[in-house]
Amino acid sequence: MRKPAMHQRFTLLLAATPLLFLAACASGPSEEKKSAEAPPAPPAAPAGSGAVTGRILFAGAKPSPKFLTGMDANPQCLKQHGGKPPAAEDVVVNEDGTLANVFVWVKSGPVPTSPVPSTRVKLDQVKCVYVPHVTAVMVGQELEIHNSDPVNHNIHPLPMENREWNESQPPQGEPKIKTFAKAEQMIPFKCNVHPWMRAYVNVVPHAFFAVTGADGKFEIKGLPPGDYVIEAVHEKFGPQELKVTVGADAKTADFTFKG
Repeated sequence: MRKPAMHQRFTLLLAATPLLFLAACASGPSEEKKSAEAPPAPPAAPAGSGAVTGRILFAGAKPSPKFLTGMDANPQCLKQHGGKPPAAEDVVVNEDGTLANVFVWVKSGPVPTSPVPSTRVKLDQVKCVYVPHVTAVMVGQELEIHNSDPVNHNIHPLPMENREWNESQPPQGEPKIKTFAKAEQMIPFKCNVHPWMRAYVNVVPHAFFAVTGADGKFEIKGLPPGDYVIEAVHEKFGPQELKVTVGADAKTADFTFKG
């Protein structure tokens, strides 16, 4: 009576062996794959409540207005300005002695990670002048270039780090959508058809920047506590840097450019 029992146990063992083998094979590669996986990416640095505010001051006698030269050679452009060329925008001193068209950004420091905005930044050509004169986009953000004029334009940026391109744009034609792969400050944009046209586009690796306007002020918000280098760049007077320590409150950083 024992032999059938032993035979039954042996039969059960043989039946279970393939299952044990399959289980061992399944667990081995799974553990190996798991150990080979890359560790999870660290969380993005959180935005803070600190801020840097300031003014861009101009030291010296206020320069007399200069007017764009060469526009009188193009009657279509000159007509849009009432027959008189507009003032140049390379040095714009406001009534309170501050400077417009100065690009200010966080050059270094513990800046938070910034997602690329889905919104586009607009650069237009109005009355044969680039508008705005100075602007900025993040790396990878779309720049939407318009031609609102009844004349043909030629858009030609001159970057040092990014790809150079040169494209014509017909009167009131479809906007051109461009992006920049690398950070770079004050990229000149010109028009080969109208040599007086000039704009500057800044490409920033984060969202902490500003461009001064008619009040000469700037504000950069959302910074966590830490030590930062703030840079202000003007197309004619060049760059300046200030080191600031940001806490929970706003930190003041005023720049002075000499004419």
